[in-house]
Amino acid sequence: MAKINKRNVDAAEVREKDYFVWDDELPGFGLRVFASGKRSYLVQYRALGRTRRFTIGLHGVWTPEMARKEAKVLLGRIAQGENPAEERQLDHKSITVKELCDLYLKDLEEGLILGKGGRPKRSGTIVSDKGRIHRHIVPLIGTRRVKDLTKADVTKVLKDVMAGKTRRNVKTKTLRGRSIVKGGAGTANRTVGLLGGILTYAKDAGIIEVNPAAGVKKPKDQVRTRRLTESEYRRFGEILNDAGRNPNFSMTVEIARLIALTGARRSEIIGLEWSEFDADESCLRLNDSKEGASVRPIGLRVIDRLESLRPIEEQTFIFRGIRRRDQAFGGFPRQWRAIFKGTELEWMTPHVLRHSFASLGNDLGFTEATISAIVGHSRNSVTSKYIHTLDTALIMAADTISGYIAGLLDGMLLSHTSYALDRMSRQAALSRFLGLSDGDSQPGIDDSTCLPMAA
Repeated sequence: MAKINKRNVDAAEVREKDYFVWDDELPGFGLRVFASGKRSYLVQYRALGRTRRFTIGLHGVWTPEMARKEAKVLLGRIAQGENPAEERQLDHKSITVKELCDLYLKDLEEGLILGKGGRPKRSGTIVSDKGRIHRHIVPLIGTRRVKDLTKADVTKVLKDVMAGKTRRNVKTKTLRGRSIVKGGAGTANRTVGLLGGILTYAKDAGIIEVNPAAGVKKPKDQVRTRRLTESEYRRFGEILNDAGRNPNFSMTVEIARLIALTGARRSEIIGLEWSEFDADESCLRLNDSKEGASVRPIGLRVIDRLESLRPIEEQTFIFRGIRRRDQAFGGFPRQWRAIFKGTELEWMTPHVLRHSFASLGNDLGFTEATISAIVGHSRNSVTSKYIHTLDTALIMAADTISGYIAGLLDGMLLSHTSYALDRMSRQAALSRFLGLSDGDSQPGIDDSTCLPMAA
């Protein structure tokens, strides 16, 4: 036994094996002399029936006086029931962000992570989540321990993605495939939103107590307000007709036309199966949309086009892959860009067609509720979950909007009114429904001047 001070520490000889020198004034405080010549300060104590050692630090970095003060603090904590050696071991084993993401992705693929509406996330969303994790989150903070993350760290991730620090262009495993990773406000917004969800998952699992992503100010997503004018619809039709003369573009042209006539999402038309097309009820019965299972009314023009595409042989997808016939068509994005490149509509995306469909429906006098039902926006009522047939008003609305758009695509110059409030159109429709001739119509109404139904 000896008092541990600078003279005794420097004088401690090096032996073939490590050995300890214990302080005679502070029980439990000691010096470890390594066979290599290094020396370190430590405390030794008993916890849960076992002897434990906690290393304070190396001599040189720590002086004997500093180590003695730290030892007193540690021994005081130990006297109160704490176990610093166990805490350090657990701290060293703390889960990293990358390890947390691996756990999250495993549960995600097993359908244990719920998304919108309390349903397991869809396959397309899973692909997007994987991309944001591997391309943005892991490269930026993958090695950080989850328990150490702060709100400032999450904010820095947001700013780094916005600034394009994770931008890259890499080859993927698919044939001629490339992953072009971009930055920007939209990408940053969705990445941090996903990171917040992953950290909520960690909080629910007891890994952390507070979600550091909570309250982080994200840039507002750009609201898409651009829609096609009637002249742009006619130009859109001309471009599709020109592209349709090339057999290689025929499938993309048909998909684009159906998106325009239905207001459906791009993925819903590309992945549409024949079993989801119900011509008798004038609707699409989608098994899996962004809102889950969904019934969408469709107009006569859509029914005509789909029936013209029906193949002689049985197949699952309406637009099936060229090489993989058991999968949906995969060349739409590339061909869309090729078709519109260099034209006045090069700026347009498939989502613009969806927005334009809804806007034109509003121009024709249909309400937000009617348009939402046609394009498949979320319905939160309990009753909506039990509705499997569509009322005639929705089908009439789908007929009118798709018929009007079809006319524009064919180059027609139309002068629409608020259809639902057009008295002559309403009287003509009522007369046909009741089977009345012109002479049997109500007095004062001249059916011969009625506007024809748009569809």
